[in-house]
Amino acid sequence: MEAFLHQVFAGLATGGIYASLALALVMIHNATRLVNFAQGEMAMFATYLCWAMLQAGWPYWGAFFATIVLALVLGVAIERILIRPVERAPVLTVVVVFIGLLLVLNSLAGWIYSYTIKSFPSPFPSRAPFGLTIVSAHELGAIAVTLVVLLLVYLFFRFTPLGLAMRAAAQNPDSSRLVGIRVGWMLALGWGLAALVGSVAGMLVAPVIFLEPNMMGGILIYAFASATLGGITSPLGAVVGGFLVGVIENLAGTFILGLSGGLAAVRAKLDLFDIVVLAGVVGLAGGIIRDLLIGVPPADFRDWR
Repeated sequence: MEAFLHQVFAGLATGGIYASLALALVMIHNATRLVNFAQGEMAMFATYLCWAMLQAGWPYWGAFFATIVLALVLGVAIERILIRPVERAPVLTVVVVFIGLLLVLNSLAGWIYSYTIKSFPSPFPSRAPFGLTIVSAHELGAIAVTLVVLLLVYLFFRFTPLGLAMRAAAQNPDSSRLVGIRVGWMLALGWGLAALVGSVAGMLVAPVIFLEPNMMGGILIYAFASATLGGITSPLGAVVGGFLVGVIENLAGTFILGLSGGLAAVRAKLDLFDIVVLAGVVGLAGGIIRDLLIGVPPADFRDWR
């Protein structure tokens, strides 16, 4: 039972990382109707900025908050400089821009910081509080930080005028322009917030998987599975999907067929691949069913991408 609970808590910590990155993917998708393949690299690059500040002697939390501000600015700049000029271009053109951004950020991080694996400190103590043995201090802290960030994002979009304006701009840009909302800047701020949330994921996972330019590749795949599992247009679904994928990954790798070690890891990866495939079907079907319930005619399905 203790081993089971340990894997559940570890899965929740990992799932929080997936949930954060999945939420960032959903935010970009709701603005562009496309998946940002460079979301993981944006988080990785922000994590390197935090590492550089730590190496310069900054306290951890000072570097943490400075990084999320820089990530916000970076996200806004990417939207205004790279995405806005091609927003009316064919879908394939925008996808190529996303892939190009992925390659540029990956290469830039390798060029500036090298491809050598680096350790990244954890701000949490080595031992969990209250003598807990089923969860580490970093896992508990990662869950707490993730939940706080997700709650703040929810409150921002639910109760603040700026958050409501950003939601309106993403859902109905034409009507938003008619009431005076600057849609272009709202979408740019959406990119900035997505980069901010992604940077938190990068800084929380770096102490576990170490810091190197390709660190977010596998995590992005799981984040995409999480987003599609919960519905690619649903922020809440993406968060729930992230936690589910994290728990399933840990439990499958530990207990499935009683395997252990490398073979269990391989089997867990195969199971997660099945989840990715199934999640695409479930997420798409859920969105279609939801649209049918609220009265969207089938002709609008041609706009699904």
